[in-house]
Amino acid sequence: MLSNHPGYKKIKSWLRSAKRKPFPFQERAWEKYLQGFNGLVNAPTGFGKTFSLFLAPLIESFGLKELPRQTSKNRLKLIWITPLRALGKDIGRAMIESLLELEMNWEVGIRNGDTTTAEKARQKRSMPEILIITPESMHLLLAQKGSSEIFEGLQCIVADEWHELLGSKRGVLVELAISRINGMKRKLNLPEARVWGISATIGNIEQALEVLVPDPKKPRTIVRAELEKKIEIHSILPDNLETLPWAGHLGLNMAEKLVPIINKSRTTLIFTNTRGQAEMWYQRMLQVDPDLAGLLAVHHGSIDNELRGWIEDALHSGALKAVICTSSLDLGVDFKPVDTVVQVGSPKGVARFLQRAGRSGHSPFETSVIYFMPTHALELVEAAAIKEAARNQNIEPREPVILSFDTLTQYLVTLAVGDGFDDAETFAEVQGTHAFRDILPEEWNWIMQFITSGGDTLGAYEEFKKVIRDTDGRWKVTSRMTAMRHRLHIGTIVSDAMLKVKFISGGYIGMVEETFISKLKPGDSFTLAGRILELAQVKDMTVLVRRSKKKKAISPSWNGGRLPLSSNLGSVLRKKYNEALQENHPDPELRFIYPLFLRQQRTSHVPKNDELLIELISNKEGFHLFAYPFEGRLVHEVLAALVAFRLSRLLPISFSIAMNDYGFELLSDQEIPFDEGIAYDVFSPKNLSEDITLSINSTEMARRKFRDIACISGLVFQGYPGKHVANRHLQSSAGLFFNVFADYDKHNLLLRQAYDEVFYDQLEEPRLAAALHRIQDSRIVITEPQSFTPLSFPIKVDSLRENMSSEELEQRVVRMTAEAQKEDEWK
Repeated sequence: MLSNHPGYKKIKSWLRSAKRKPFPFQERAWEKYLQGFNGLVNAPTGFGKTFSLFLAPLIESFGLKELPRQTSKNRLKLIWITPLRALGKDIGRAMIESLLELEMNWEVGIRNGDTTTAEKARQKRSMPEILIITPESMHLLLAQKGSSEIFEGLQCIVADEWHELLGSKRGVLVELAISRINGMKRKLNLPEARVWGISATIGNIEQALEVLVPDPKKPRTIVRAELEKKIEIHSILPDNLETLPWAGHLGLNMAEKLVPIINKSRTTLIFTNTRGQAEMWYQRMLQVDPDLAGLLAVHHGSIDNELRGWIEDALHSGALKAVICTSSLDLGVDFKPVDTVVQVGSPKGVARFLQRAGRSGHSPFETSVIYFMPTHALELVEAAAIKEAARNQNIEPREPVILSFDTLTQYLVTLAVGDGFDDAETFAEVQGTHAFRDILPEEWNWIMQFITSGGDTLGAYEEFKKVIRDTDGRWKVTSRMTAMRHRLHIGTIVSDAMLKVKFISGGYIGMVEETFISKLKPGDSFTLAGRILELAQVKDMTVLVRRSKKKKAISPSWNGGRLPLSSNLGSVLRKKYNEALQENHPDPELRFIYPLFLRQQRTSHVPKNDELLIELISNKEGFHLFAYPFEGRLVHEVLAALVAFRLSRLLPISFSIAMNDYGFELLSDQEIPFDEGIAYDVFSPKNLSEDITLSINSTEMARRKFRDIACISGLVFQGYPGKHVANRHLQSSAGLFFNVFADYDKHNLLLRQAYDEVFYDQLEEPRLAAALHRIQDSRIVITEPQSFTPLSFPIKVDSLRENMSSEELEQRVVRMTAEAQKEDEWK
């Protein structure tokens, strides 16, 4: 019984002295841990999920006979895996505070990309009892000689924010690391480490546990907190509907509305979806309210670590009134002064929105307050949809990654760089993970052949014979150069080559992508970390800058900025369109935007949940076909190509394509043949895979996807620190391998993976098929408006954005809006 455990009594007494008491879910987690269970803790943000697992090994330790403190490598008792460096720092601070109050002499260490070389060397000599670590740094530990000794005393592995890791290859890194650590412990006849996860917002909690603890024979459990976190969601509405554009803006014209929210709050986090948008909002807020200078900061992953650390410390102390940030502050960081969150633009998913809301009111009995700032009029419908989905806890699942052969290839070389591995033992361990439970012996043999001899096509090149069987029978990397190069690029996050940005006079500012800086010439100005900088020159992969005297500058663009609408939010959004023409709707957002939907209904039609709207518009630009499935940008990109291909089989015709999260546009200089019969044919799920392959350049998409796979698997070397290989060279090198494998090695697993990732991740084929089946059961409504409608307008603007400056786009949007309104008034 937990209540009789001496460790529990000590923890209870400590909590009582601070006038606190444990939640029932925390006590259940402690009890299950002491009983030897593995599991997953699911609780709302701010209710103490960290303490539900951090205190469990302490309780167990207090109940054991006191032993002299070890000074060797194997002091490690608890590994705490975290996806974000900022999160690790915050958790470490809370753990150290608690250990001091409990008079527990355990040491807490942090190991990630920011950890100094001196600290890593100290940890190598003597590990702390608790190590907070990222998935990549876990694999760097496995690449050390003598790593098995480190884990001998390990009792528990915790995967924090498991939902964030689950749907990515970083989650696969965690699965593989756990399998190796417990495999080593079994071989030494030591008890395996218990494995626990922590998650707040996830729609497939049972599957999340199965991925983390795949062995059904192990005792495993889900500990749910039967508690509800109070969340207040407010939409920021303009004074009149005309203030909010139909499309084409980043919401900057609503910036004045943020000032009173910031002033009445202690501290506000303002979330944007991209780093470039964060930089723009920072400059705009200083223009709107110069008094915010010194009280406002911008935080994202490309800002210098030292500056990020200063901002995080200033958030803890309450020294900042507001921080404009991206997903860099999404997860679990407990900034107590933060009592308000603002989301600029749609977060495109319910889970992401609730995660960000939880950054405010970060204690059990406080209310999380979040404001939704629309960037254009139709996002108010998304706001209403998000509120309904949040009320109903309609949260997206995170689909686990399976059979990522590039990650497995990297992992085996990692083991070979460390103490080496036995292939039979390791195959059994790998097959025990969820990610590779379906791996076939012939696939394993292919990967072993690939890392030891270069496979069928690269056997003539010594550099691909990375792993050899040593005299002790284990597979190892014996080349120091190969080992060093491999350690430099352990991990699965591959981005464009990042260039350091420094002042000519000295001082590091942050990072920008090579593709962005390559478009600038000396003398051009850009913003970074809230500063306006003038480009002087690019030298040795470093961007040298000086302070600019200009008042305005362009903001860097980083890839991956456009998040697709989730399927959950898409389904609720379609339902909200059912209600759009309901006068005096209870949702303030739909009441406000009601006149816009009246205009949509007058000029075309407002689609219901069981309808697909097609708009055919002709003007001097050409013939436009707009369709509105509300399935998200990625699905619409493929669906547009598919429909265009099927139409071109009826009549030789070519199209340009544009899309957003609501729908897509096909534009042609010829009249588009279209009626209800054709509509059902071109939106049919029949022959889907075959037609997708014919309608898009899947080979070219796979070639681009292969770049990341080649980097992760170690086929191409990304360069040394400060001397990264240019992105175009990486793409070129990866392309050569792709061509060789396509021509001479059709069964290459990395090649197969590239196509699988295109079809299942990029093209979202299962979601596309479901959408087409839904459309077949729906009524297709075809209208012929005389000008762009409120629904078609944002798609048209998106197609213009690629080729216009922001100023030109703004002028064009104003002109198009005036034309549409004039046409509506005439009617």
